[in-house]
Amino acid sequence: MIMNFFDTHTHPYLEEFDNDRPTAMQRCIDAGVTKMIVPNVDLTTIGPLQQLCTAYPTNCFPAMALHPSSVDEQYTTKMLQIETLLNEQHFYAIGETGIDLYWDKTFEKEQKICFEQHIEWAYQKNLPIIIHCRKSFEEVMSSLQRFGKPLPAGGIFHCFPCGIQEAKTVIKHGFHLGIGGVVTFKNALMAKVVEAVPLEHLVIETDSPYLTPEPFRGKRNESSFIIYIAQKIADLQQTTLENVAAVTYENARKLFKIDL
Repeated sequence: MIMNFFDTHTHPYLEEFDNDRPTAMQRCIDAGVTKMIVPNVDLTTIGPLQQLCTAYPTNCFPAMALHPSSVDEQYTTKMLQIETLLNEQHFYAIGETGIDLYWDKTFEKEQKICFEQHIEWAYQKNLPIIIHCRKSFEEVMSSLQRFGKPLPAGGIFHCFPCGIQEAKTVIKHGFHLGIGGVVTFKNALMAKVVEAVPLEHLVIETDSPYLTPEPFRGKRNESSFIIYIAQKIADLQQTTLENVAAVTYENARKLFKIDL
């Protein structure tokens, strides 16, 4: 049986792939990863992202936002450029955006302002939103709840970082959980979540070149490794790899409205 996979979060336009991008992309496609959502990071990554999606128009689908770790005192100028792009070009999601308080809280206020602007754009454009939430679940949910109603197009909590109760809250608000390489790590909280959450609420992501799954942890990640994430999900849910591939592919296809 031929399996197709949908990687809902990958960054193969980054410099880590500059020496072998075509070869790495071909490995991904040969491994059955036929669809990939490619979220932006900052202003410097827009050009490489667009070049990648132009080169692989049936495989790579762009998402646009300013990553929370890229928010600084220049955030107003940066956000204006992101808004211009969203108004001028077609994107499949707003992302990745959110709040990250893991390393540094210096720009917590500015991160919240930017995140809520991204939420507003998701409402206006009826696009799903890809949320980066690190040590900030309460802050993220507070911002989402300020709008008083669920986002019409839903979205993904990228690399879902919390427990089962938080997962239920996120699902209730219309979001999918992004499950990546962390699920393969020993004693990963994400594994407990996957055991408890129905497959219809999950999507698979690699976040390449980061968060490489076992058995390649410590090396550069790429979308061809998605099969190891999918197999771990299958083991935790006591189902087949083929079922995980089919259901998560369809979840992502519907979420991003991709009919190719």
